[in-house]
Amino acid sequence: MRIALAELAPVPGDLERNVARVAEAVRAARAEVAVFPELFLSGYRVGDRFQRLALAEADRTTEALRALARTEHAAVVVGAPVASRERRGEIHNAAVAVDPDGRVSVQGKRYLPTFGPFEEGVLFTPTDESRPVRLGGSSVGLEVCYDVFFPEVSRQLALAGAELLVNVSASPTTSRRLFDKLLPARAVENAFPVVYVNRVGVEDGVVFGGGSGAWDARGEPIATTPVDLPSRGVDERLVVVELDPGESGRWRPFRPVLRDVASRPATGPGPAG
Repeated sequence: MRIALAELAPVPGDLERNVARVAEAVRAARAEVAVFPELFLSGYRVGDRFQRLALAEADRTTEALRALARTEHAAVVVGAPVASRERRGEIHNAAVAVDPDGRVSVQGKRYLPTFGPFEEGVLFTPTDESRPVRLGGSSVGLEVCYDVFFPEVSRQLALAGAELLVNVSASPTTSRRLFDKLLPARAVENAFPVVYVNRVGVEDGVVFGGGSGAWDARGEPIATTPVDLPSRGVDERLVVVELDPGESGRWRPFRPVLRDVASRPATGPGPAG
């Protein structure tokens, strides 16, 4: 599977220009799946503007992504604020996946950081469940940034059949070394490849750290190939990686962590002492 990792910086508050950048990168990469950072369509530090920028199931932005995926025969995974279907007026920080058949899948962020420069708990509603989606003929688990710190999120996706994990992120430079350690660990403990796309640039004093990459089911880094992007900024880059989601099925018998977890009966807390 050829996957594009678009380590780019969005234009805060401008859906139209950010969709145009998605289209430019998809056309340049010629990949089966193109992945963009967390909240790329809206920008990260836009405050109460998230309400008017939030995507709905059939709005103009969503339809533009459908048309792009269909025309370019490529699936698109991009971070965006998405209006909640269950509670009117609430929004999710989500990874939105659009496949060439027009199907739109949304995975909301499970854990919202509320420390340091982050205020996501004020702006977004978390979700409680993760389910794989079909992209490029494979079962793909989607995560958003901080979710990778909680191994049960990746494990739930793996047990549900995910052959590949994709994490979209808007992480600052101060957190980069932590992601560098956690991402290959998630690959090893679930025996599936992991793809990570983090943004660059500066918004409202927050410097985002890049560090996008891919790891195989053994946690080893996979080489990437740069792709020319005419509008590329100083810190931006577009790369492609070739990986095999079927690797998970071949490797898991040799490191049967998922089998052993699934066969172990659930246990509650022990008796009080």
